[in-house]
Amino acid sequence: VDLKKHLDSLRTPFTFQPNTKLTLKMAVLLGMGNPLLDISAVVPTEFLDKYDLKLNNAVLAEEKHAPMYDDMVKNFDVEYIAGGATQNSIRVAQWMLGAPKSAAYMGCVGKDAFADEMVKCCETEGVHVNYMVDEATPTGTCGVLVNGGERSLCAALNAANNYKIAHLEQPENWKLVEDAKFYYSAGFFLTVSPDSMLKVAKHAAAAGKTYTMNLSAPFLMEVPPFKSAMMECMPYVDVLFGNESEAATFAKSEGWDITDVKEIACKASTLPKAEGAKPGRLVVFTQGMDPTIVAKDGAVLGEFPVIPLAPEKLVDTNGAGDAFVGGFLSQFVQGAELEKCVKAGNYGANAIIQQSGCKFPPVCDFA
Repeated sequence: VDLKKHLDSLRTPFTFQPNTKLTLKMAVLLGMGNPLLDISAVVPTEFLDKYDLKLNNAVLAEEKHAPMYDDMVKNFDVEYIAGGATQNSIRVAQWMLGAPKSAAYMGCVGKDAFADEMVKCCETEGVHVNYMVDEATPTGTCGVLVNGGERSLCAALNAANNYKIAHLEQPENWKLVEDAKFYYSAGFFLTVSPDSMLKVAKHAAAAGKTYTMNLSAPFLMEVPPFKSAMMECMPYVDVLFGNESEAATFAKSEGWDITDVKEIACKASTLPKAEGAKPGRLVVFTQGMDPTIVAKDGAVLGEFPVIPLAPEKLVDTNGAGDAFVGGFLSQFVQGAELEKCVKAGNYGANAIIQQSGCKFPPVCDFA
């Protein structure tokens, strides 16, 4: 595989356009997660079957998936995009916030060309990245298999799997935590450094700040150690994101005999909060093309329709959920009304699904 050619394919023309309406001296939003290089290709159903992968699902790579990445490169027109769920959300939030370094991100990468490219991508877009570098392990990758506009994700975490709380606790890194007012992690980070998530979540509660998390994938609720780590963080979660399939799996894992997404959102919103944490929990569940459900204190606050899109304009749903979160948070951190937050989430998702992978136009015209 020609590395230079691959890196060149990573580069997309992007001119950073500062948003003069917002001026921040430090990152107000901090994301922590698994930085991955997305290897994306449109594949036939037979290829998904070959590697036992399902659409609209995300899994961690197993031994049976090891040949898949080379198989993709050899047989399909692949594209390389800076990715990882949390990093995607932070990039979209930064794009919509505008002022440079409004959003910051931590995770672990290798010491290699792919990591260099991700730093370049994020910094060009205005994100303040603070990676832990594992010199002995390559940067993580994620196979993005696209079929009929839907996607299946298969992640080989590599270095992303090696993030340590010791990095977070270094004074120069912890300062990012202290400076931020809002925090976000996709649930995927529970497989890597749940202790880091919990430390930041507890800091948020103690300091009267806001901690947000995503259910992210059904397997996180189906594997007992991951579900346990999720529920340890839950009392500190002020905003919980997810989609309809994740909501259904969460309800099942909790032993709730309900399948209605609105009911699940309401019940999740009333799960206990930690002593000293902000009262109440906002639960935001997207449903693909169906309205987004938002609940708090056991009641539905609203059902918000998505932005209609002609089928021929749909390129790739990969990153749509991440982009929704990024858009939502871009307004939430500015104190916007709920309706505007959801509208911004839909705007972000709508922009991303018209691109291949989690990429966006140079200028954000959301108002």
